[in-house]
Amino acid sequence: MRSVRLKRSKLAVLALLLVAAGTAVAQNYPAKPVRIVVGLSAGGTTDLVSRIVAQRLTEAWGQNVVVENRPGATGMIAGELVAKSPPDGYTLMIAPQSAIAVAPALYGKAPYDSVKDFSAITLVGSTPLLMVVHPSFPPRTFREFVALAKKSGTQLTYGSGGIGSSPHMAGELLNMQLGIRMNHIPYKGESPAIADAIGGQIPIMFGNLPVAVPHVKSGKLRALANMSAGRSPLAPDVPTVVESGFRDFSVATWYGMLGPAAMSPDLVARIQRDVARLVSQADTRDRLVSMGVDISANSPDEFAKYLRSEIARYVKVIKEANIKAE
Repeated sequence: MRSVRLKRSKLAVLALLLVAAGTAVAQNYPAKPVRIVVGLSAGGTTDLVSRIVAQRLTEAWGQNVVVENRPGATGMIAGELVAKSPPDGYTLMIAPQSAIAVAPALYGKAPYDSVKDFSAITLVGSTPLLMVVHPSFPPRTFREFVALAKKSGTQLTYGSGGIGSSPHMAGELLNMQLGIRMNHIPYKGESPAIADAIGGQIPIMFGNLPVAVPHVKSGKLRALANMSAGRSPLAPDVPTVVESGFRDFSVATWYGMLGPAAMSPDLVARIQRDVARLVSQADTRDRLVSMGVDISANSPDEFAKYLRSEIARYVKVIKEANIKAE
């Protein structure tokens, strides 16, 4: 009995020491440069969001925070690098759902488990998606589009920036939730898809708001709906799908910050607090909002819960739509 009590006492002391060590690490962090790995090429919204966050963290921490682009395999190359890094907070990642929630289900195999191999830090923010159509497309509202799509014999086609992209998933989610069938045409990026929508080669396009809005304002395209939960200040006149009478529908391109699994909870909380504070400051907030980013900066627990729900959602839609990677 005495040996059992002694063992429990030693374990309790060890637990306290580990907590104290984690707290000390968080207080002294960072003691050297930090890298934020991005699984996409430079210049896209994920990259720009990451560079804004890195710049502000550099100023706040007094250590260089650099963005390292590791494109390839829909972000899984970057994901594997981060998942296999030491959990000391010096290698982080900002990734959209395509790398964390979509690619593993799309490819059927990934070099990491999106839940077990990462520490969820915060959902930095998200960019709404717009459903845009050629001006000649008959429906003037989202309700009219649904009525047309459900009409027997109607064949509709939509374009996106590629298989597994957020706009592609938006179209497939609509198919699944509304019981309609639109055919998907993947492009190698949003720009050629937008060009074909403007030219009338495809009637419908789902695009990230910053890419689509200029063409809506010029009259080259018409916006039927914002696919996110709320209207965007960059497109205040475009109603959401929910406002159009269709409940429980929301999809956007999001940007999540993660680190390797087994990071100290104190360290995760420290990084989240600093990111949330910095992106909420007026100058940074204004820069992000002008890019079409809705800021979230939620807690690690909130982001972890959201991440699990997003993984489950995209696994379901990829399976039901029988989507295959090219």
